[in-house]
Amino acid sequence: MPLRTLADPDILPALDPAYIRSRPAEGLGPTEPPPRILLLYGSLRERSFSRLATEEAARLLRLFGAETRIFDPSTLPLPDQIAGDDHPAVHELRELSMWSEGQVWCSPERHGQITGIMKAQIDHLPLEMKGMRPTQGRTLAVMQVSGGSQSFNAVNTLRLLGRWMRMFTIPNQSSVAMAYKEFDEAGRMKPSSYYDRIVDVMEELVRFTVLLRPHAAQLVDRYSERKQAGIPVDPQTDLSSIAIAR
Repeated sequence: MPLRTLADPDILPALDPAYIRSRPAEGLGPTEPPPRILLLYGSLRERSFSRLATEEAARLLRLFGAETRIFDPSTLPLPDQIAGDDHPAVHELRELSMWSEGQVWCSPERHGQITGIMKAQIDHLPLEMKGMRPTQGRTLAVMQVSGGSQSFNAVNTLRLLGRWMRMFTIPNQSSVAMAYKEFDEAGRMKPSSYYDRIVDVMEELVRFTVLLRPHAAQLVDRYSERKQAGIPVDPQTDLSSIAIAR
C-alpha cells in the first residue's frame, strides 16, 4: 500500500502553541467527521525536501482536526506505461483521491517548473472515472520548495493544474527558498517565516474544506453534465426556481 507512515505525528518543535487555534474551522460548518486530506509530493530523493515539507503539513493538519494520508509515488509508473493504467499504485492513488475532501500538492522547483514525479501523479487522476470525479469539488493547497532563491513558478503551475482538475485552490500558498537550510538533520523544519507560512496555509485549507463541505455537491452541479446524463431538473424540488419566481 503506497502510503507513507508519518513519523512523530504529534511533535511540532517549530510551532509556538501560544498562537495556535487547534480548531481553526470552528463555526464555519460541520467539523465531524474530520476533514479528509490527501497529500502529494514530487521527489523520490532519500532526503526529499518536498516530502519533508509535506510531512510538516500533515502534522499540522492532524493538529487542526483533519485526517491525513500521504501518497508515496515511488512505485508509480509513468502515465500510459501500463495498459489500461492497471497498476496497484495507480489504483491506490485514484482511490485516495476519491476518499479525499481536500488535497495538498508540494513540488520541488526543477528547471523553473514542477517535477515529472509531481506531474505524473496528477496525470494519473482522470477528470471522470466510472461516473465519479476524483478531484472535482475538492479543496487544494499548493506548496513548493526551491534549492535557490524564492520563486513561485511551481505553485503557479500547480494552481493552473488545480483549476484544470476543477478543484477549489485556496488563496494562500507556500514557497520555501533554499530548502536545504530549513530542515535539521532529523528532517524537521526549523522555526522560520517559511514554517509559519505553512501553518497559515494548512489553517486556511481546513477552513475552506469545512466551509465548502455542506455545499460541495451544489457547487459542482452543472447544466452540461445534467444534459449529458439525461437528468432533467424536477421543478418540485428545484428551490432556485422559487427564488427567482416573479
